This record gives sequence, structure tokens and C-alpha cells, in this order.
Amino acid sequence: MTQNRPPDAPPAAFPWRRLGIWTLGFLAFPLAGILGGVVGPVDDPASALVGGAVTGLVLGAGQSAASLGLLRPVRWIPATTVGMAAGLVLGAAAVGYRTTLADLALMGLLTGIPLGVAQAAALPADLRHRIGWAILVPLLWALGWTVTTLVGVDVESGYTIFGSTGAVTVTVLAGLALLPLLRRGTRPTGAAAAQPTATVPWWK
Repeated sequence: MTQNRPPDAPPAAFPWRRLGIWTLGFLAFPLAGILGGVVGPVDDPASALVGGAVTGLVLGAGQSAASLGLLRPVRWIPATTVGMAAGLVLGAAAVGYRTTLADLALMGLLTGIPLGVAQAAALPADLRHRIGWAILVPLLWALGWTVTTLVGVDVESGYTIFGSTGAVTVTVLAGLALLPLLRRGTRPTGAAAAQPTATVPWWK
């Protein structure tokens, strides 16, 4: 007697739309830098703490919105706020608030350690993906500062975060890293699209 096997689910379509919208989220970086810079240049622990927290708050909100529900605001925004504040305090102090290319790359690496760990804890993924994200973020932050410095941005002004060129680079690479998760949220085509799916409110 032969049992009828259910048809295999079709593979999820490549998430071009989700990846594109995520990439547009790079605009959150310059906005976060502008608002984070209201407290002045990063030249002491207090300015690093407050500027980093404001920058993280804006960045976390922007990334959460650009993820189309993948990154839950109630988890991602606080994680990014706390991680960015702690990371900038650590990174800026470690390099003595200097702004050479090497110093900013190191600052970015150190800033990304608390930030990566905090965001990894808020990431809706298994342990393997979370560990990978925690490792990736410091490297991305170092790269972001390197790109921004090399294109000639006036990094001597003591910004809380790298500029648009670094932001585009970081956002594209982060999106590729998130691709397995973005695929989960891609609506299948054909008969599978007719199947009801559970929805989760965007604010959770």
C-alpha cells in the first residue's frame, strides 16, 4: 500500500523587494549621526554615551522599519540603543578620541562588539545566526569607518557614526548576511500563496 506524500513546498522566491527596502534603510545612518551629534563631538565619555544612545535609538528604529517586520521594534530598538551607547564609550575611549584612519577602524571594531552582541540577542534567529551576527557587526563597523575616512569625510569633527558611503557598504553586506531570514518572510508564489499564514503585529 502506497501512502500519498504531501507535495514539497516550493522554495521561497529571492527576496528582492525586502532586500531593496532593507538597503534603503542606510538613510537611517546619516539621520542617526545628525541627531546623535546634537550633543557635540565625541570627545569624552559623556558625549560618547549620550551621542551613542541617541544614534542607536534612531538607527535601531530605521533598521527595524526597513526590515519589514523581521526585526521587532520592542527588541531591536532597545538593543541597538544600549549596544551603540556602550560600544561608542568603549571604542572612543580606547583610541583616546583620535580620528586617524587606524584609530577610527579600531574604534568601529570595538564599538561593534557590544552592539553586535546586543543585536544578536534581539535577532529572531537560531544560535548559529546570532553568533555569526555578533562576529560580523564589529567587522562591518570597522569597515564603515574605513570607507568613510577614505572618501574624505571630515571625520575630525568627532561623529558618532560613519557617513553615507560607509552606511551603504555596511547595509548591503548586512542585508546579505540576513538573507536567510529575509527569505523566510518572502511570500511564495503559485498554490502556496493561497495557504493562510499567521501574521504577527509589526510592533512585537
